[in-house]
Amino acid sequence: MAYDTPVPGYKNNTVNNLRLWSAKASREFDLNYFNDGDYIKAVSEKSVSENITKVLYPNDNVFEGKELRLKQEYFFVSATIQDIVRRYKKTHSGFKDFPDMVAIQLNDTHPAIAIPDLMRILMDDEGLCWEESWDITVKTFGYTNHTILPEALERWPVSLMEKVLPRHMQIIYEINRRFIEQLNSMYPGNNSMVSELSIIEEGPEKKVRMANLAIIGSHSLNGVAALHSEILKTHVFKDFYKLWPEKFNNKTNGITQRRWLKLCNPRLSNLITGVIGDGWITDLYQMKQLKPYSEKEDFQQQWLDVKKANKEFLAKYIISHNGIAVNVDSIFDIQVKRLHEYKRQLLNCLHVIAMYNRIKDNPNGNFVPRTVIFAGKAAPGYYMAKLIIKLINSVGETVNNDPQVRDKLKLLFLRNYAVSNAEKIIPAADLSEQISTAGTEASGTGNMKFALNGALTIGTLDGANVEIREEVGDENIFIFGLDADGVSSLKKSGYNPFYYYNNNPELSRVINQIQNGFFSKSQPDLFRPIVDSLLYQGDTYMLFADFDSYVKCQERVAEAFTDRKKWARMSILNTAGMGKFSTDRTIAEYAKDIWNVKPVQVKGPGPA
Repeated sequence: MAYDTPVPGYKNNTVNNLRLWSAKASREFDLNYFNDGDYIKAVSEKSVSENITKVLYPNDNVFEGKELRLKQEYFFVSATIQDIVRRYKKTHSGFKDFPDMVAIQLNDTHPAIAIPDLMRILMDDEGLCWEESWDITVKTFGYTNHTILPEALERWPVSLMEKVLPRHMQIIYEINRRFIEQLNSMYPGNNSMVSELSIIEEGPEKKVRMANLAIIGSHSLNGVAALHSEILKTHVFKDFYKLWPEKFNNKTNGITQRRWLKLCNPRLSNLITGVIGDGWITDLYQMKQLKPYSEKEDFQQQWLDVKKANKEFLAKYIISHNGIAVNVDSIFDIQVKRLHEYKRQLLNCLHVIAMYNRIKDNPNGNFVPRTVIFAGKAAPGYYMAKLIIKLINSVGETVNNDPQVRDKLKLLFLRNYAVSNAEKIIPAADLSEQISTAGTEASGTGNMKFALNGALTIGTLDGANVEIREEVGDENIFIFGLDADGVSSLKKSGYNPFYYYNNNPELSRVINQIQNGFFSKSQPDLFRPIVDSLLYQGDTYMLFADFDSYVKCQERVAEAFTDRKKWARMSILNTAGMGKFSTDRTIAEYAKDIWNVKPVQVKGPGPA
């Protein structure tokens, strides 16, 4: 069942259509069972078939979950492709123009089953031969890789695929057979390359590598930040790059300034429009006109006044939702994003504990007040991420209720993070935490939203942070820690977290507090798995290696924040440098380089 959602453009007299799908049973109940008096069985098939879209993407750490997830992926993909083909055939008698009229972009590996599904439709339903179907398929598909982490590169058990999608599995085998034949002719005897690039992963349990299928079946492969795209070429898909360098390209992510500034931050939006006009709403590069205003003291003060008003608005939200009064003159230090170990919310939490210890050791010391705010969601079955959320909340309970700390430090976790409260949080941020282990974040878009709203970034040289630094200038961003090459080198030389634990008293004190139940007195071993992951399981995301650099960088943040004119100038220059990071630029690049489509000239009010 199709559900259509109109998506109006901004003052361009155009409305596009977003088509969504829901699973509906073809009949309400089975009359035979009903007549026999088995009323539950009569409606059970309806219930089972509609489960496909009842709850999306369940835990896939049990087999049943995996099977439902695969069915969901196929359901959405096949409904869409059948619809695309239906609409194409209304105005075309053959399929030679299909790639010129249709572009399908695979958003990570989750919809990669679309490649054999289009092949199935073209061959089985439309009667085309293999060669023609394959040529159309490759020209139609592009593949965007969004992360280099293993969980994003799906690998489905062959046995499951054969059970759920037997015809698709036949087609995948044939795609792979022909591809390996091509490899063997180009690189005779190179068995390791064949093993690496094959769609079928051999082993005790054979698996289908959906990323390999996506690359082989597409004419374009792109990453979503310059660093990410480079890592795809040199590490993740290096043999594919050797085979098809022309397929690889970069499309740095963007955000829409119409939601993430104009709508969510009307105070700042109005201030900016008052001095440079409203052209930035459709051309974010016009933000560079703000640069001269970064030196004007009266504009700096207006800028700071807007930030203060946004912080006061968020403070009211916090007291009504969390019951905690926060100091609006403190640094609003914010990390809001999906909970994952590579994003290192835990590193931020370790720093909060270190700050707490410093205050406790010297209650009358001169500390720059700080309010540390977390929000985000973890995958349902991600135990460690859930435990990190619990740790943040437990540390917050200790810090926020300590009379010696008062308003020098507050820590809170906002519930139910979503776009609606992101629109309240982001305009109020002074400091944006973008602290993933270098080489793990594909791009990030939170970093762009915060910087557009005048928050300064503390981060590693990872994802789009690299390009943000290029745009705003080294002096207007706080960079710390290892870069991607440094992470790789340290791992190769043998990373030992105990070295850092034994040689940094502040770090070892923080870890010992967590380990000894300081923040979980009723259950002292509650957070032991976190400590074990850091000390005894290798500290996969190298928090210990970056801890000292991060703490020192945070000291620079605090010092800069006390110079209000300097901070205002840096903040204005961050917003002024965000021109590159609009989805308008991103989508225009996809359209020009991958989809080969040009903008439609529209008639009516507003710009064409």
